[in-house]
This record gives sequence, structure tokens and C-alpha cells, in this order.
Amino acid sequence: MDLLSFLDSERTLAVIPYEPSAALPIPFFGSTIPAGFPSPAEDYIDKSLDLNDLVIQHPAATFFVRVEGDSMIDAGIHSGDVLVVDRALTPGNGRVVVAVVGGEFTVKRIRKVGDRLFLVPDNPDLDPLEISPETGFEVWGIVTYVIHRVK
Repeated sequence: MDLLSFLDSERTLAVIPYEPSAALPIPFFGSTIPAGFPSPAEDYIDKSLDLNDLVIQHPAATFFVRVEGDSMIDAGIHSGDVLVVDRALTPGNGRVVVAVVGGEFTVKRIRKVGDRLFLVPDNPDLDPLEISPETGFEVWGIVTYVIHRVK
């Protein structure tokens, strides 16, 4: 399926390119914080951090999308999370991708086994999907970051 006919289909994904705005400087403490035993705090801020600079490598090729479902829970991707997706990166074995399969969006891990290609969920209750030459399949981008609320 070509992009134009896909965009005319019922389920579309509105891709709004990243546009930098006036950045609000957010303090960034240069020292690390151990997740084990407490360490002495330091009384200075190293610099400001722009989260766009941290998570966006290719601004013109990056988009955000919200996840619905639990097929990637073992990858740390939960329903309601926001994914940062980079279309400039090349899909590779083991990468988490946003793909279109049969006109439907999905997020899965891409696996190549010999000459066979699979989209594999990171949830043991779900089965991999083999991609055949007849399958309408396109990788829309590589998931680079997951943003979710801590419970």
C-alpha cells in the first residue's frame, strides 16, 4: 500500500513534525543519583537540560505516538505510554518498531530468522506475526524512547 492510499484509509496516524519552541530551562543536576544507598547531595546545578535535545536525534524525522495495548509490556512499554519514534533510523534485528501491517498500526520488535521476518511482541501471552511478501507491511520508524508516568 502506498503512502497516499494509506493516508486516505480509515485508520490514520497524524504525524506532526517536531518544531522547537521557546525552551524553558529545566535544571539538570550533573551528578548521578544511585538507586541503591543514599549518597551525599551536591549543592549545585550543572546545567539546564532540554528534553528535546536528549530524546530527539533527527528532528525532521521524529514523531510521538501514544501506545494502546499490552503487547510490549516486557520491553517496558505500557498502554498509555508515549513513544518517541525516529523515521531516519534503519530497522535492524531486535529493534522495536512502529509498523503498519495490513493497514493497522502496531508496535513490535522486529526479528529476522534466516530469510523469514517476524514482528514479535514482548509479552509471553502473545504470538509473533510472520511477515510474508503478501503481507501489507511497512516500518514507520524506530522507537528510541518511551515516556511514561511512574506509579
